[in-house]
Amino acid sequence: MKNQLNLVPNQTLPVDGMSRWNQIAPFAPMCREKFRQLVKAGRAPQPIKFSERCTAYSNRELHKFFADPLNYKVEVSK
Repeated sequence: MKNQLNLVPNQTLPVDGMSRWNQIAPFAPMCREKFRQLVKAGRAPQPIKFSERCTAYSNRELHKFFADPLNYKVEVSK
């Protein structure tokens, strides 16, 4: 028998920190592919790559995006 953990997902997305797609998905009003397209177009928060297989998003930027997805603009740091 496999050893399984009964994990209860968070009811809200934390304000601070970083999240991966699996943590964001319950709160996203779109599918992963649409979110990826918006990221690529610069209309959604840009990912931060920690390694070849580990990408995460800033929770603060995600909250801004989810509050107003149509008017969200990526902030360009100088």
